[in-house]
Amino acid sequence: MLIDEDPEAALSHARYAKSKASRIPIVREALGLTAYHAGEWAEALSELRAVRRMTRTDLHIAVIADAERALGRPERALDFAKEVDTSRLPKDVEIELKIVVAGARRDMGQLDAAVVELQGPDLDPNQRRPWSHRLFYAYADNLAATGRMDEAVRWFLHAAEADEEGETDAAERAGELTR
Repeated sequence: MLIDEDPEAALSHARYAKSKASRIPIVREALGLTAYHAGEWAEALSELRAVRRMTRTDLHIAVIADAERALGRPERALDFAKEVDTSRLPKDVEIELKIVVAGARRDMGQLDAAVVELQGPDLDPNQRRPWSHRLFYAYADNLAATGRMDEAVRWFLHAAEADEEGETDAAERAGELTR
């Protein structure tokens, strides 16, 4: 419950829980996700890899790959993504992994490849899924990085329309690019 308000306190509680129940996957999962939100990338990676081994699931593969990116290892993020059968992932995890892979490509200076990673049938402005705003935003951001500003503005606007909870600054980004 503290993760959004006080990630450091949440991390302290999660570490304590691990000290009492380190063999229970949900405890390790809680610690891994809390560490991720607190910016403790190495700890998050360690815990979530342990959960992956314990449960034999890839539900947190996008977070694992993103932690690798945060540690300055985009190549390892790509390696994790390649070893997963994305057709077996829940759609939201698959989309999040695409976003992380595009970010890894961008980290490596492969801007056009980052744009291509996000393309596909899920990138449809007429479809609104719970993850659409994040996918549209990432696509727009990568288009902007390649200098394709008109397309970026259009996709930032699609992201803003899809972002019912106001999680992104898509409208502001579109405005900045049109000045």
